[in-house]
Amino acid sequence: MADLSTCRPLTRDSVKEAHELIRPYIHQTPVLTNTTLNTIASTPLSSPGAAKPVIRLYFKCENLQLIGAFKVRGAFHAVERLKQDPTWSREKGVVTHSSGNHAQALALAARSNNIKAYVVMPSISAPPKVSATEGYGATVIHSGSTSVEREAVTQDVINSTGARLVPPYDHPDIILGQGTMGLELQDQFSQLRSQLSSSSSSPNPSPKNLNAILTPCGGGGMLSGVALSCEGTPTKVFGAEPSFEGADDCTRSYYSPDGVRIESVKSLTIADGLRTPVGEHPWQIIYERRLVSGMYSVTEDQIKSALKLVYERMKLVVEPSAVVGLAVVLYNEQFRKMVEQEGGADGWDIGIVFSGGNIDLSKLGELFSPATDEQTVITA
Repeated sequence: MADLSTCRPLTRDSVKEAHELIRPYIHQTPVLTNTTLNTIASTPLSSPGAAKPVIRLYFKCENLQLIGAFKVRGAFHAVERLKQDPTWSREKGVVTHSSGNHAQALALAARSNNIKAYVVMPSISAPPKVSATEGYGATVIHSGSTSVEREAVTQDVINSTGARLVPPYDHPDIILGQGTMGLELQDQFSQLRSQLSSSSSSPNPSPKNLNAILTPCGGGGMLSGVALSCEGTPTKVFGAEPSFEGADDCTRSYYSPDGVRIESVKSLTIADGLRTPVGEHPWQIIYERRLVSGMYSVTEDQIKSALKLVYERMKLVVEPSAVVGLAVVLYNEQFRKMVEQEGGADGWDIGIVFSGGNIDLSKLGELFSPATDEQTVITA
């Protein structure tokens, strides 16, 4: 990565600069709505005294982004910034570790700039993700599945090749690149609401800002970037995590009495993109600067239920990690009560980030089989 001393400050203005830098390389993905999911989200759960929030959802479809995930934003921004670094040798290339989406993203960004890329991927990575990464021209090296194992093999590659590390989330350049998606979502929502207001007979114009955005949180690059993109606006940002086998490290850290970041996670949650611990730089934005208003977690069954709804009701191909935010809106009673209290009769307009759509289709039958053991469903 570019030297930390040369990085742009972590502000909303820097996210705007990053957007201008990478705009030629990325798609502005669509924002979709779904009346059925709005109705389900606004229907109380069956438990006594359940919340009755009024919720309108706006889905930012990064599953339709290049390589099928938001990760290209950070990867292209990191490479563009590296190209401005006089101490970096293009001939030695770049290296990263990833379960799949960042792997493909860096491979594509490197190929687009005729740069050699090395990618360390867990041996349990889904074959389609490995094939896609290799298809973009990267050299794939396999490792164990935990973040510790990945990082050890990555260091071996750095020592042997001199390649520059482009981490999947824990660097300002990655964070700023991922935050560009938040800028787009805010602008697209404003345009949608303006169109609805102009065609409505209501004397009160609709609000031009989202009340909240929910993003999945693994290493925290996307969550912290989106939080920066909303800094100084009325839009609140929340993070969503799976709770299986302690994958909700950021949630537990956020609400711990001492606020100490958990630095190690070992989970085989079906939300494979969220198996990593939150990084140091994202944590500073999420917790220390309090730009994230809260963290929430959901179970494996709740993730599966949300995933099934998206397939059936929206006809979109998304991966389990992508629907964790939707699962929070639909099933986390603590979040739903907060929306009911703060939104009142008017309710909330909530942006949901569909972070990616890279799933091993051969595993879908197993994923929705009642007899499947959660621990054996691997989509990484």
